[in-house]
Amino acid sequence: MSDPILAELIATLRANDLDLSDDPGPLRVAYEEMFASFPVAEDLAIEDTELGGVPSVSVKTPGSTGGVVLYFHGGGYVIGSAKGYRSLAGEVARAAGMDAQVIDYRLAPEHPFPAAVDDAVAAYRALVASGTAPEKIAFAGDSAGGGLVLAALLKLRDDGDKLPAAALLISPWADLTCTAPSIAAKAEEDPSLTIQGLEACAAHYLGDGDRAQPLASPARADLSGLPPLLVQVGSIEILLDDALAVAARAGAGGTMVRLEVHPGLPHVFHAFAFMLPQARAALDEAGTFLARYAA
Repeated sequence: MSDPILAELIATLRANDLDLSDDPGPLRVAYEEMFASFPVAEDLAIEDTELGGVPSVSVKTPGSTGGVVLYFHGGGYVIGSAKGYRSLAGEVARAAGMDAQVIDYRLAPEHPFPAAVDDAVAAYRALVASGTAPEKIAFAGDSAGGGLVLAALLKLRDDGDKLPAAALLISPWADLTCTAPSIAAKAEEDPSLTIQGLEACAAHYLGDGDRAQPLASPARADLSGLPPLLVQVGSIEILLDDALAVAARAGAGGTMVRLEVHPGLPHVFHAFAFMLPQARAALDEAGTFLARYAA
């Protein structure tokens, strides 16, 4: 690998002992400790709040035009928090000239499917009810949060709500059947995720429920009638095919979709924009996309 910064990052990810198949309690603590080590820009104004009864973190960026990125964090529906993802959400919002709201949707196994979808929908409806027009709202999310973006959009579409202006999906986990070919094909390359971890999270979230149902696996759903989507994914991810499937389904349904596969980059590489130039460039591209429709 010719890029020393990327090589260092991948080596660090390989050395990380976080295993999504571990017990959720200790895993959540370790995950929060990892994110606490990431820098948070001093010019972000961060405040705990709530949307529709869902705890959230408000992130205001300098120069915002008043639009809002409603951000759904990753973590396999089992771990992660709004606080942990405040920096990533804030940088997405900054790049778009918007502010962010990061929601603390309920986590499995204590709160299985569809609790996360219900919370995402409730938060959006509360944001609209508070006076932010749908035209000024963009959804964004990474990993499981990327799948949740799609699930919330499908629920809102089917319920007849006016949809947000655009959405960003970062390395989305959007097929919880865990049968996509890239899960095996990319297993040796991916330094972050394993099939065992995905299977454990899917079991926590869905129990014995149908993993192929649309709001659990939106990569298998009818994705027509959605706002413009930007899908960004790294080429070495076991979830590569989830991103490809989402783009194909959305395009087949007549939804405007842009797919970016970033060569040699790992799962949710955007979180490392503080050290990785390719990640910063991807954030800038994402911001330009969202601003075109929502800012």
